[in-house]
Amino acid sequence: MSQNQKISKVPSHIITGFLGSGKTSLILNLLKAKPEHERWAILVNEFGEIGVDGSLFEHQPQQAGVFIREVPGGCMCCAAGLPMQVALNELLTRAKPDRLFIEPTGLGHPIEVLKVLSSEHYQESLALEKIVTLVDARKVADTRYTEHETFNQQIKIADLIIATKTDLYQPDDLARLKDYVSDVSAVDVEFHATSHGKITLAQITGATASPIVNPTLKPEPHAHEHEHEHEHEHEHEHEHEHEHEHEHHNHSHSHSHSHSHKNQPEPLADNGYRQVANQGEGYESIGWQFSSEHRFDASKLREFLKTINAERIKGSFISDENSLGFNITEDSFNETRLAPLSESRIEIIAPTVQQSWQTELLKCLL
Repeated sequence: MSQNQKISKVPSHIITGFLGSGKTSLILNLLKAKPEHERWAILVNEFGEIGVDGSLFEHQPQQAGVFIREVPGGCMCCAAGLPMQVALNELLTRAKPDRLFIEPTGLGHPIEVLKVLSSEHYQESLALEKIVTLVDARKVADTRYTEHETFNQQIKIADLIIATKTDLYQPDDLARLKDYVSDVSAVDVEFHATSHGKITLAQITGATASPIVNPTLKPEPHAHEHEHEHEHEHEHEHEHEHEHEHEHHNHSHSHSHSHSHKNQPEPLADNGYRQVANQGEGYESIGWQFSSEHRFDASKLREFLKTINAERIKGSFISDENSLGFNITEDSFNETRLAPLSESRIEIIAPTVQQSWQTELLKCLL
């Protein structure tokens, strides 16, 4: 799409899924197949306050024509979707994209995201494609997931379920997932299975059949929304805007927040780093941001990251081995080399965070 063209019916993909299901890996793989002449935009929402996905997307080597906008803090759909609308409007205006990807936080409520995107405001500018939900089939044997409302809501809204990490499955895992989806969803859901995020654009393309987007379609017979409140408690009180814009050219619910969204970056402390924590939906997060003056010992960093027991860890680091990106779950440890970074970031999500992690992380500094 040229800069002068009106934004109209941009193919838009919602890629949802619980923590550690492989959303970032899938989008990174799709980016590898982006036509050189196209402009793609990614709106990514993170539960953690620091925000790492933007760095992981932005600093992929030789990734041109990709625009990223982050909304950290797990609150993209709070205040009637206002943070999301502000971020999305700015991203669309800046990128003039040929294709849009939206990655809600794994602990967010995708119905609220879908309502915003299908509102009258975006009917002319966006064309919503299949709603894609990534699921690790092994999780349906664990009540921590099957009793979590967000996990089930992600499945309920899906046009397409992608079973991820199939290389780690036992023989019955995929069949168990299909049975579970059949129980949770009242509509026929398309299935794909993959490992390492390998999926093609063609497999996720096609208009959504969601009754939220298409009110003339009959809603799911047993689908229902829960009126509830949930809170994200933030261990900091200050005003800041959760935004990172990067340009490359070569269920009704309410939130309680101790901060407001302002158009200013978060300053670092005099020591050149900051720590921010968040909690909600049964999980806690803790993250750090370091200035460019801080460099990490890559070997010590790897050893430290391997000791952490967490649901999900993401990081982008300036190290003695160039710039490195990490995407870690309970059963996978992915490291990639990134284009040069201007700062280092790490975010850890776990049922309970450990304050000792900061001490160990600082020991990894050169």
